[in-house]
Amino acid sequence: MKLPVLRGRKRGAAVLALPLLALTACGSGDTGPTAAVGAQASPAPTDDPVASVRKVDSVAALLPADVRRSGTLRIGSSIGFPPGAYYPNGPDKAPAGQDIDLADAVAKVLGVRLQRQDASFETILPALGSGKYDVGTGNFGVTTERLRTIDFVTYINDGQGFAVKKGDTSIEKVTDLTQLCGLTVGTGAGTTFETTLTAQQGVCADAGKKPYEVKVYSENAATLTALQQGRIDVIMSTINGLRYQASQPASQTAFLGEYHRLDVGFAFKKGSPLTEAFRAAVNELIKDGTYARILKKWGTSASAIETSRINPPEHT
Repeated sequence: MKLPVLRGRKRGAAVLALPLLALTACGSGDTGPTAAVGAQASPAPTDDPVASVRKVDSVAALLPADVRRSGTLRIGSSIGFPPGAYYPNGPDKAPAGQDIDLADAVAKVLGVRLQRQDASFETILPALGSGKYDVGTGNFGVTTERLRTIDFVTYINDGQGFAVKKGDTSIEKVTDLTQLCGLTVGTGAGTTFETTLTAQQGVCADAGKKPYEVKVYSENAATLTALQQGRIDVIMSTINGLRYQASQPASQTAFLGEYHRLDVGFAFKKGSPLTEAFRAAVNELIKDGTYARILKKWGTSASAIETSRINPPEHT
């Protein structure tokens, strides 16, 4: 089932070249010709585990009657970087990535058609509340704060990590934020990273050390460029995204390891009648093996979950 992509704004070529994934992802946009220094576009894997997925009537029956009648759901997607969601063949071609495959597979199980709109990360959750989208994807981490206004159906376990410029040995691993004291940390606007760094900014003063500085970027390309040009010392972003980035020689980054795990899920407005159907669909994909094949395709098998849940508590 080929699904339409409704793009809210034109994407620049620099973004397509960027192998950086910011947690709970950040919106991507036109950042200019020098934004992705040394980065190259990443081709999408050619296998298609979604092709064999079929509608499961017992799961589709969990959808509200009006959705079953219309056969359509509106999805806001943050698209821009692998392995989550990106444009391997240009902004006028279909997006690819783990989030794309999982959403498409769920839609096939439910027997519905997705109307996908490319949206910046920080706009999707508010737009769910206003009714613009029925569901949102963008590697959204499940946090206590978000659970106050958003419902989640989990599909993977990812989380927070750090990366530095390749060859930088001044910091080898971050297990405590005091290890960032005196450094400049770059992260994405509206992410759990920004929230964590801002909330904990006093830890350095408590330890009698120079505070770390936080620089927030709306564009992922700008974050990577800032690291490459020495304007920031370290990036805080997703575990899977930073691992992927470090595997791409052109990006010249080194992954420092995991800091904090988070469940990641499809996002809905609070009280959405769609959550039970989505959970059942994800669990159907886990049961029939499609889920494992999708994660293997995108190199994220280590983040697999055993069962999908609605609104699990944030990892502590």
